[in-house]
Amino acid sequence: MGKEVEIVFVSLDHDADGFDVHFKTMPWLAVPFDVNLHKRLRERFHVNRIPSLVHLNLDGQSVDEDLIGLIEDYGEDAFPFTRKRREELNALDDSKRQGGKFDQLLAGPGRDYVIASNGGKILVSELVGKTVGLYFGAQWCPPCRAFTAHLVESYKQLRSSRGGCFEVVLVSSDREQNEFDANLCSMPWLAVPFEDRTRQDLCRIFNIKAIPALVLIGPDGKPISTNGKNIITLYGAKAFPFTQSSIEEIEANLKKEGDLLPRQIQDIKHEHVLKLDMAKAYVCYNCKRQGKFWAFSCDACDYDLHPTCVEEAC
Repeated sequence: MGKEVEIVFVSLDHDADGFDVHFKTMPWLAVPFDVNLHKRLRERFHVNRIPSLVHLNLDGQSVDEDLIGLIEDYGEDAFPFTRKRREELNALDDSKRQGGKFDQLLAGPGRDYVIASNGGKILVSELVGKTVGLYFGAQWCPPCRAFTAHLVESYKQLRSSRGGCFEVVLVSSDREQNEFDANLCSMPWLAVPFEDRTRQDLCRIFNIKAIPALVLIGPDGKPISTNGKNIITLYGAKAFPFTQSSIEEIEANLKKEGDLLPRQIQDIKHEHVLKLDMAKAYVCYNCKRQGKFWAFSCDACDYDLHPTCVEEAC
């Protein structure tokens, strides 16, 4: 970028040999190894943890808080590392999050496409007008693998019943290219390329702190929900188009269903009284099929019965 910038390493290594080994990996300058000098610098600039990066102005004064997070989030775009630049970058993130433009979110420098599991390239512009789920996950993460199964089921149902109105784009947290490749091969949807920094940018823009996570974006390019994981887990494809009104409609219908069911029953297949319960997911003891929502459950033992499998005693 041709900018006037320099970095000076202040070592907290235990000894000079450790400093020498460490410093050889760095392309910049260093204060000579001197424990007392390093202690004075640490106290002057209030360094209480490492790594720390202190930004000095031309007068040698510290001009901002620790910059490690800023550099990790924005890299060279953070230059000149001032509070004003931080605010500009935060405003840019807000604009991308709320601006309604898929190209600003998903495209990168020299790249106007996302990739498919077969290696094909799909233009980001082809996502305009669709509901899109940004799936933050990784192949090494067991909860991600479990949620992927739920998402694949909902995805296939929507592709079958709604055509191409819904798409998912993987935003991978895999550690290596081969992990990413294995992950994407198991999925029927698209992905941001592994080597692209857009993956990290999207995690920052949507404040993703844990995976799996699913951010749902509407056909207008604006966020519908950052809680897509729970929506899919609870309601699956029925929740489409995933708006608040569609969720409220589902919940209202579920309440009506529950109101028509007895509060408790005595089924001939079980010795205890079964009480009506709302369950996120269960396996019916009778038909062995997975159920959701309303179930008749036993307080005394692990026994769940789908309402349609009830055989009440006379």
